[in-house]
Amino acid sequence: MDTLVSEKSSPLTEIDYLSRIITHAVDQHFSVALWKLPNNPVRQLVLSRQTQLLKKNETIEELKTGFIFSPFDPERESLYLEADFSFSFSQNELRPPETPSEITSAEWLKNVIRSSSTTRFKTKFHNQVKIDEQGEQKFYVNLVSRGIAELEKGSMEKIVLSRTLSVLLPDDVDVVNVFEELCDTYPDAMVSFISSPEAGTWMGATPEVLVGLEDNTIFKTVALAGTKTFQEDVNLKTVAWTQKEIEEQALVERYIISCFKKIRLREYDEHGPKTIVAGNVLHLKSEFTVDMKATNFPQLGSVMLQLLHPTSAVCGMPLEYALKFLKDHEGYDRQYYAGYLGPVNFNNQTSLFVNLRCMQLQDDRALLYAGAGVTIDSDPKEEWIETEMKLNTLLKVIHHTQ
Repeated sequence: MDTLVSEKSSPLTEIDYLSRIITHAVDQHFSVALWKLPNNPVRQLVLSRQTQLLKKNETIEELKTGFIFSPFDPERESLYLEADFSFSFSQNELRPPETPSEITSAEWLKNVIRSSSTTRFKTKFHNQVKIDEQGEQKFYVNLVSRGIAELEKGSMEKIVLSRTLSVLLPDDVDVVNVFEELCDTYPDAMVSFISSPEAGTWMGATPEVLVGLEDNTIFKTVALAGTKTFQEDVNLKTVAWTQKEIEEQALVERYIISCFKKIRLREYDEHGPKTIVAGNVLHLKSEFTVDMKATNFPQLGSVMLQLLHPTSAVCGMPLEYALKFLKDHEGYDRQYYAGYLGPVNFNNQTSLFVNLRCMQLQDDRALLYAGAGVTIDSDPKEEWIETEMKLNTLLKVIHHTQ
């Protein structure tokens, strides 16, 4: 770290670096993506001079190194942050540059540090003017009841209904501290911080892989559904799931398999379902893997991304009916909640996750998002309780950083 930036004062910490880089990038109207992959302690940061809009049928395998941020509505364009500058942090230190782009980033960083104040300051981020709120218990319980009534008519098998919670952020809370707290609290999650002039600023910790590509040869996705409260002393092998929860997860599995069938792909491996921990809750999870070389399907990631999003785990089945119901009755614009995000062609990997357990930041306020899968056997009050559990994933981190 000392070879990159030399200061007469005490050495800068990871938080100091991140705060200075992000603030300077926002001042320059750059877009920022900061993330940590599941079970990986390394923090990655990219800055993009100009956010690009991706066409719906874009081939992700051919994109340059960068980061995708996509909204829930599949008709809206995704944001693509090409990595003009790239940084890696490990064990609270800035890693030495290795690639030409990282060397350029290191030179840029030197200028940032020289021009920055040596005193600690609050990290800046991009604001978005409008934030929709919809969080009253009565409204949500009635919404779930309406959803169950539609399910009973037979027009849908499942609908995922969400809500928001608006909270004031204490004056002394800094976004970088919240990010680091999320990383420490949820090592199994993909933790992210995205800030751009177009989308505003979002942060979250999601457990759900949408599309994973390893060396553009191995494709991965998961079916994740069902929710229970996590207890510290629980034996995951003995967790009992209700028929409603098992069926909810099975619907997501069948949805993925139906996507494989649409493209006549039969050679895939399926493992699960098994119980996993995601923050303060448990889920049922099945994993799917495809050898893209053996199946001669080099663009499988792009094809499946178009077929999968939005999955039945965040929208419902059938997709067309579920989307219409959400737009007509949910009462607010999800924006990037339940969309997808992640690094593309970064160190020969693409890791796109569903944007769950997330919040949108604006000035002194955070808007938290959570949803619950509703089937014909659902209880409206229980679904409200489930969203409360999921919101606590972020709430307890915000309160802990005070």
